[in-house]
Amino acid sequence: MPLPAGWIVPDWPAPPNVHAVCSTREGGVSSGPFASLNLGDHVGDEARAVAGNRQRFRTAIEARPVFMRQVHGSAVAELTPATVDGIQADACMTRSRGVACTIMVADCLPVLFATADGAFVGAAHAGWRGLAGSNGEGVLDAACRVLWAASGASAAQTLAWLGPCIGPDAFEVGPEVKAAFESAEPATAALFRPGREGKWLADLPGLARRRLQALGLARVHGNDSSTGWCTVANPSRFFSHRRDRGVSGRFAAAIWRA
Repeated sequence: MPLPAGWIVPDWPAPPNVHAVCSTREGGVSSGPFASLNLGDHVGDEARAVAGNRQRFRTAIEARPVFMRQVHGSAVAELTPATVDGIQADACMTRSRGVACTIMVADCLPVLFATADGAFVGAAHAGWRGLAGSNGEGVLDAACRVLWAASGASAAQTLAWLGPCIGPDAFEVGPEVKAAFESAEPATAALFRPGREGKWLADLPGLARRRLQALGLARVHGNDSSTGWCTVANPSRFFSHRRDRGVSGRFAAAIWRA
């Protein structure tokens, strides 16, 4: 089964044995607000439709996606062929061939990783809570730490790709969100601009890029904060929890070793 034409294949210099893709709404069997390729089994869609969509996704990528239970934390799981769906974590990595690190999103930011030698891949679910973390240590920090410990790679030997997420013209947050980032790094104030009274518009992919750069990653690709990447601004292409007032499907970004 070829990939649906609308899916996103990352344009980045990953090793030849590393494959990645980000689905869109295209290619599934769900209907209504979940039309059509909803991969989330926790959003109110029919279980039979979700199972069919997940099988279509698996067939299309020719690898086994592991769907985790994401909780906006910073736990990192190492995936193997024996790992079952539903494991609780917000980041993962693997050295196993044919096992796809898979992140489901509908406004949060999916981040994919690969070591330059193609021996390890990983992925992270970066909403603002996971990205900010605690005391400056968030999900991207945790994912990189585990990936580097397992692989022996350094930041200079790691590539990252940022997928679609809510964009800086749509991501309105309260002052507590701005404070959570500024308390760890005051310079992140530049990635917030005034919204409606008492609110701020946050650049989520910009905040992720800044955190990755602080970790030493120079090779960061994908989402550049432009409108084409925004889940809210592209309703025919992406699910959006915020735009659709909480009744929304989930699309997924996945990375695997062949």
